[in-house]
Amino acid sequence: MNTTAVHSPSPRAPIARRHFTVRGPDGELAVTTWGDARLPVIVFVHGYPDNSSKWEDVAQRLCDDFFVVAYDVRGAGRSFTPTGGAGAYKLDRLCADFTAVIDAVSPQRPVHLVAHDWGSIQAWEFATEPALAGRLLSYTTASGPCLDHVGHWMRDRIARPTPGNLWQVGKQLVKSWYIYLFHLPWLPEALWRGVLGRRWHQVLRVLESTSVPPREGQAHDGANGVNLYRANMLPRLFGPRARHAHAPVQVLALMKDHYVNPALTENLGRWVPELWRREVQGGHWLSLKNPALFAGLVREFVTHIEGAPASAALQHARVRSAPSP
Repeated sequence: MNTTAVHSPSPRAPIARRHFTVRGPDGELAVTTWGDARLPVIVFVHGYPDNSSKWEDVAQRLCDDFFVVAYDVRGAGRSFTPTGGAGAYKLDRLCADFTAVIDAVSPQRPVHLVAHDWGSIQAWEFATEPALAGRLLSYTTASGPCLDHVGHWMRDRIARPTPGNLWQVGKQLVKSWYIYLFHLPWLPEALWRGVLGRRWHQVLRVLESTSVPPREGQAHDGANGVNLYRANMLPRLFGPRARHAHAPVQVLALMKDHYVNPALTENLGRWVPELWRREVQGGHWLSLKNPALFAGLVREFVTHIEGAPASAALQHARVRSAPSP
């Protein structure tokens, strides 16, 4: 389905943010909230090389009707920086951080989850973790597939080496060029602490036509975040597990994404019993470039899961589940 028309209204005078910290299993996590804690809860998880401030414009469009929560993942923003090297960024540790956040902000009620990029990759771990069954009402994901699902996706296509299958695998390998760079020792960190950290906002403007101001801490977040790739990519891609979602999932397939092949979001019915897949004519940083559209897509899905009738667009986006492998 092609989705371009859903928008959340422009915000009124900005709602004040509340900042505090939550004690995670390994260190302090910086949390920001918007709105009334009695409303339905939406937790946002940012990607790489961002921090939770990226959600400000989206949160302002949702916080009249939802209690919006965002946190800096470990190694980013105002949250703690692990000292244990790449191993401290494994998915199980990220899942433990998320659990600490929802225990603090919504201990008695399940939450809706929204994530982007590496936030989405780790959020798939949350949405498929049996210990968290019942804690999530829904999951909206953009530009970050489950690494285990990708491992199976690649195996399936290599096992059936048709020209189309090999083209899709090759296309994703080309889009993932930066992942190979991030596995090199010291060089990615040096780039972030040098020119890339100072010029990242210019990179986004040139490559993504996305305007963001220079941000203090950008080099810190970029240099630390390469450990997400080092800790998780190869183990999960080469040894994929069977991971089944325990909550309804809305996949936003960004058709102009320069880094994630939208084909990775196809055929997820085998892993996701309740699935909506929406093709959106936007790039990787849609939430920054068009926060009204991103917030509208989130609102439409979350409102439906909360009990409202599905819109025609959501009805069309519903995917029939496939038998489990």
